[in-house]
Amino acid sequence: MDLQNLKEHHEELLSFMENNGYSSTYIRRFREEINRILAKADSHDWQSYRDVYLDYLKAPHSKDYLRNKRTIIGALEQFDDFGRMPDGRSRHTLFERGSYHLLCSEFRELIDFYRIYEKKRGKKESTIRGEALNAASFLHQMQQRGAQCLDAITEEDVLSFFLAEDGSLQRSCSYKKNIAAVFKAGLNWKAAQCRKVLSFLPVLRENRKNIQYLTQDEVRLLREAAEKGEVSARNRAILLLLLFTGLRGCDIAGLTFHSIDWETERILVTQQKTSVPLELPLSAVVGNAIYDYLESERPDTGCPRLFLTETHPFSPLSTQGIANIVTKICRIAGVRQNPGDRKGTHIFRHNLASSMLENDIPQSVITQTLGHTAPDSLEPYLRADFVHLKECALSVEQFSLAKEVLSI
Repeated sequence: MDLQNLKEHHEELLSFMENNGYSSTYIRRFREEINRILAKADSHDWQSYRDVYLDYLKAPHSKDYLRNKRTIIGALEQFDDFGRMPDGRSRHTLFERGSYHLLCSEFRELIDFYRIYEKKRGKKESTIRGEALNAASFLHQMQQRGAQCLDAITEEDVLSFFLAEDGSLQRSCSYKKNIAAVFKAGLNWKAAQCRKVLSFLPVLRENRKNIQYLTQDEVRLLREAAEKGEVSARNRAILLLLLFTGLRGCDIAGLTFHSIDWETERILVTQQKTSVPLELPLSAVVGNAIYDYLESERPDTGCPRLFLTETHPFSPLSTQGIANIVTKICRIAGVRQNPGDRKGTHIFRHNLASSMLENDIPQSVITQTLGHTAPDSLEPYLRADFVHLKECALSVEQFSLAKEVLSI
């Protein structure tokens, strides 16, 4: 670890902090840490500032003490390696978020193996990151309970992670699935140990809240607001895309000129959530709305993205921008204005799926239209298929009822 730059220029850092109002106590802590690092560097096998911090974990310290050391050492890393002065806002980058850096070597090896294994299999990076974070938290608690290797993890240890002392559930089914995904990959690394931990994971029931849905009256009011010219051509095109394609907000924000094939009347998308290509028909109502926007409103900026902001410098619309447009249109149409009413982009996706189910469209076609990759992804939408759910209702004629039950 080369500390020559820190040795020669650390006074510039301390002077900057003094001139920018940092307290004398805080500056003193920085000076003490700098002096400690410079004095002990030769006698320690430090390869990075991360190693400097990890030395503090070898002795018992409070969480506040360690948090303070992470902040200081992280700021020194930013100054020494990147020339960045502290600004009171930027977080240090000593570690990734989560408990990974606190794990023993075998637990870290499992997480590392999982990351490499699933990346080769093509799993999305954001999914890998989320599953790894959950598994690291799980393994860290196993470690805190005394398990320093996979063989030492007991069923009691595992259950303590999911259940509180009073028996109530403190981790969700999806959390368990993320942990299981890491250990299932680990079967290709240390099969016996990972299989044992998998057998300890509790059977949890997946609970889903009922999803709010758009009523036919709400759809009518939204379309009327768009047709009467109460919204811009851009916002009208986005609304109709949501209603007739079920595309996610992020995928609408990511549309480019090449996403619209006018000759074959197709919409071509690579879904951001799954990275899976999706091809949808370009209906006349949607195609005309997009064409009107391009002809009447969209500025010629040279940007390949289809939808831009309406004010200078005409940047590409973000996913949040799409959500804000939906909120605005709902307000203009006078729908979904009560506290707690759902009015995000996903409600249109749910509306399309429910409408297709009610019209007896095969589930395989609906799954293909929505771009689902998991067979069970359609299940939440089935719960709002009231037309077919009513067909499952049982008659109460064969049951005797007291007169009071039917009395007004």
